[in-house]
Amino acid sequence: MSSGIGQSIRVKGDIVAREPLLIAGRVEGTIEVDQHTLTIGDGATVEATITADSVIIQGTVKGDLAAVHTIAVHQSANVEGELSAPAISVAEGAVIHGRVETTQRKLKIAIAS
Repeated sequence: MSSGIGQSIRVKGDIVAREPLLIAGRVEGTIEVDQHTLTIGDGATVEATITADSVIIQGTVKGDLAAVHTIAVHQSANVEGELSAPAISVAEGAVIHGRVETTQRKLKIAIAS
């Protein structure tokens, strides 16, 4: 099962997910995806602090991202902020303004009950 935020949807606030999440619209706030992948689709705009198991970025992100396993920055992505994960891939053509840190430490995600 997975959830999504469509292109015409705008969200301000905190998002907590315990399943894969696809964002195609606009989100401002914080995003926590426990043990699953967060995908920020092509055309999506996200201004948030993000923690997830893995993050796939195809759209625009402004904020700090931390992943337990991987962050994949696709060709269409535009990222401003700090990226931290054990493995980070950046496709040719992607734009990143900020800091990229690969680390072997495991990120602990505190999910609100």
